[in-house]
Amino acid sequence: MEGFQFLDIIFFAMIAAFLVFRLRSVLGRRTGHQSRPPDNMSQRSQEAEREANVIELPDRSAANDEPDFDDDADFEPAEPEDPLARGLSRIRAADPDFDPAAFEEGARAAFEAIVHAFATADTGTLRALLNDEVFENFEHAIRQRLDAAETLETTVVGIKSAEIVEAEMSGRNALVTVTFISEQVNVTRDADGEAIEGDPAQVTDVTDIWTFARNTRSRDPNWKLIETRSPN
Repeated sequence: MEGFQFLDIIFFAMIAAFLVFRLRSVLGRRTGHQSRPPDNMSQRSQEAEREANVIELPDRSAANDEPDFDDDADFEPAEPEDPLARGLSRIRAADPDFDPAAFEEGARAAFEAIVHAFATADTGTLRALLNDEVFENFEHAIRQRLDAAETLETTVVGIKSAEIVEAEMSGRNALVTVTFISEQVNVTRDADGEAIEGDPAQVTDVTDIWTFARNTRSRDPNWKLIETRSPN
């Protein structure tokens, strides 16, 4: 029995060897050095890509046909952005409801109210329209006038112009400076009512430069006067 089993093993081994030989003869063997069959589709794609990447050079023979440029022609560089426009844009970005034209109208009303309140010693109105520092200066001048028993008569005949001249953002605060040119009659009288300064019959042009401020994060829409000055 063992002999027959040994012969069976040899027989099956011979069959396996024959099958391997037939497969090799039909399929062939790759040794790693054989070249792959050409890929016609890949070759055509590469050729098309090379043709697409070809850039035609300009015709240098036409160089003499280029237009001549005058080296002495005037050249005006672009003007830099106006600081006032830039400031107003920043304020509008922080407060979309800000309208320069409406602000100027409001500034006119505030100007007349503050001038009148200062002349009549109305500190309640001044407190609402001025910041602490300006209010202290106005209040000090009022106190000196009252201590001297003097009165101030101020009449704003008219406001010729109220023009925004400066605008900027300082942190969350919007600052807008307005130049007022107004016609006024100013008379200071002593305790006896005699005019000691000014002429009640004379109208004078007065120029004031006031700066107003408002916290753009605040719900309070009102602006306050934070600085007053005169033109240099």
